[in-house]
Amino acid sequence: MTDMIGLFAAVLTTISFLPQTLLVLRTGKTDGISLCMYALFTTGVAGWLAYGVLVGALPIILANAITLALATTILTLKVRAVLETPSAPLPAST
Repeated sequence: MTDMIGLFAAVLTTISFLPQTLLVLRTGKTDGISLCMYALFTTGVAGWLAYGVLVGALPIILANAITLALATTILTLKVRAVLETPSAPLPAST
């Protein structure tokens, strides 16, 4: 029963990333996404995946493996967008 509750929660939280990932893939737009937040989040998900593997918790492993793939996709596209955005020129000193 405990694993069923964990799997249910894992499915819901993992699926919640699918619409954002599909939107970013379809539009290529990441303007409203915080690079810092997604970098921290993706690192945290990787940590939860490692924890799940170490303790052998299938719900944690499955949820975080899928979420890591989705979050890494968004993070990669965000990093590319940031690197491709030209920097504003520095103001001339007077």
